[in-house]
Amino acid sequence: MRHDRAHRTVPRPRRRAVAGAAAGVYLTHTGQAAEEQREIAALLYAGPFGVLTGAAALRRHGLPAGRPGTGRSVADAAGVVNVLVPLTTQRADVGFARLHRTGRLPEGFCVAGETRFAFVPRAVADAVRPLTDLNDVRAVVAEAVQRRKCSIGHLAKELAEGPARGSGLFRRALAEVAEGVRSAVEAELRDLIRWARLPTPLYNPRLLVGDEFLAMPDCWWPDSGVAGEADSRAWHFSPDDWEQTLARHARMSSHGIIVLHITAHRIRSQRREVADEIRRALAVGRQLPQIRTISADQSHALAVGRRR
Repeated sequence: MRHDRAHRTVPRPRRRAVAGAAAGVYLTHTGQAAEEQREIAALLYAGPFGVLTGAAALRRHGLPAGRPGTGRSVADAAGVVNVLVPLTTQRADVGFARLHRTGRLPEGFCVAGETRFAFVPRAVADAVRPLTDLNDVRAVVAEAVQRRKCSIGHLAKELAEGPARGSGLFRRALAEVAEGVRSAVEAELRDLIRWARLPTPLYNPRLLVGDEFLAMPDCWWPDSGVAGEADSRAWHFSPDDWEQTLARHARMSSHGIIVLHITAHRIRSQRREVADEIRRALAVGRQLPQIRTISADQSHALAVGRRR
């Protein structure tokens, strides 16, 4: 790939503009531009201070920017490459390159070869603000925290310092993740529990018997010894995943825990029936004093992030 301001070493007949990109950015081979080439082309067009953000930056950090198991990215519709640039930048959007003028250009960023890209908190925030589907926002935010690519406190700081426009769903998803929710389907189960006015469980706590780890259920009612597992097809794609689910169920059941498996389909289409099943389980369950609970709730981190 060459920029027209550099010395051209490829004969003119073989140069071909990158499809959909700006004038002056060329491929030096035939065929379509690969994803990485499109990102470099967008950076070349943006200028020396441009930094990739959103879905392009998340991919660089190994995050899919989409719902697990769907095979699609929810945060980069139509192959758009988002680039942060200084307020003084005069160039307009063109082709797949979207330039975002900002007074909050990252003070630090990651570098890989010729590519500059934002750290995960900024990339997540910029990826989710344009989204209009809450579950898509949940997937991006939860994935970043679940895979320990960034902390809730760092996301809270980014939320507080960034623009208010488009931040509503981001704020809601982050509050859910701070409570311990780690996937979109778990967030839907949380919504159902609140809708049915059931007792509030702990989300993704660590359960121990003595000092030995037992399990980390999606939700846990310690006063009743009831665990809820929000089963999604994305998790059960492989036999190994299913075997892990069965083994976890057996471990919890052997210690007297009532384990409820609830599919995403039932959460969405049989809300009342699911709520009744949980209510009955809570009524017949009992506290299990041998099981120690370590909460995953980090709601305090939201306040810390706002104060920074």
